[in-house]
Amino acid sequence: MIYWLVHTLARLVSRVCFRHRVLHREFLPESGGALIVANHVSYLDPSMVGACFRNPIYYLARKSLFKGFLGWLLPRIQVIPVDLGTGDLGSMKRILRLLKEGNRVLIFPEGTRSPDGTLQAAEAGVGFIIAKGGVPVVPLRLFGAHECWPRKARWPRPGRITVVSGPAVDFSGLSAKLTGRDYYQACADQVMSALAAIRLED
Repeated sequence: MIYWLVHTLARLVSRVCFRHRVLHREFLPESGGALIVANHVSYLDPSMVGACFRNPIYYLARKSLFKGFLGWLLPRIQVIPVDLGTGDLGSMKRILRLLKEGNRVLIFPEGTRSPDGTLQAAEAGVGFIIAKGGVPVVPLRLFGAHECWPRKARWPRPGRITVVSGPAVDFSGLSAKLTGRDYYQACADQVMSALAAIRLED
């Protein structure tokens, strides 16, 4: 119930304040396991991506946020505490389990918000999840979110946020000689290439 209340509120705010729209909705997986990968440019990104989906998805957030009221709320809206940058194997295993159980999990390959709105390098931990997950990896790129609430701004400002979905990422072109961390990084880099290929269509 709490998830749906927050989800409904997020969709309402996204439409009223940010004129939220979704392009190529046909690529969005509403059932079955899938890893949703998106660029990270704003505090608004998780809610803007979540508003694209009609069915529940899981989110990730750094462990330090799970304190006080947020420590109570976040687990109830399907947010998982994680710290991929430090090799958090426990969280990775939980993400993989959710994927194998047929859930959709949102992840930001860059790990943190871009300081200027441009795409940043991806973390190898994302590639590990991609390699072990065995589910489609669907890219979504946000446009306008950085302008509405950039990293250093204290408050958001009205604007238009568009989320453009792309087809599932194809990893078949990666070299068969790659192994271990090199392969994981290559998977992560392939995701960023797929995100870079997505363009805003007016």
